[in-house]
Amino acid sequence: MAATTGSAKRRLAWLLGRSTEQRAERLLERAGLRTLGRNWRCKGGELDLIMADGDTLVFVEVRRRSRRDRASAAESVDWRKRRRLVHAARRYLQTLSREPACRFDVVTVDGPAGDETLRWIRGAFDASGFG
Repeated sequence: MAATTGSAKRRLAWLLGRSTEQRAERLLERAGLRTLGRNWRCKGGELDLIMADGDTLVFVEVRRRSRRDRASAAESVDWRKRRRLVHAARRYLQTLSREPACRFDVVTVDGPAGDETLRWIRGAFDASGFG
């Protein structure tokens, strides 16, 4: 069997990540949230999913970890990642005419493909402490 090249590995990782984001979006929609945006980018950050939960704007980070010998998907949302998410959310809010109530959720998947469960962490963190 031929070795997988770096670009092929990156492509597979991107496809797996995209599939995970789609599954997370379906999970949240089944729970009653409405999708407003996907993969919104700005200088210094990206928001995987932007959803509405009633009148609350929800910024959703989707994290996947296949290897169990490293930090879990939830643990990978460290203070640096939270800071980038808060930055991106503030930039997104600048595009709106009014600022609604907001929340940061995380959807995680741990384990190899085929042996995975989505875990939704509502209100995983808040923007306090990020200036």
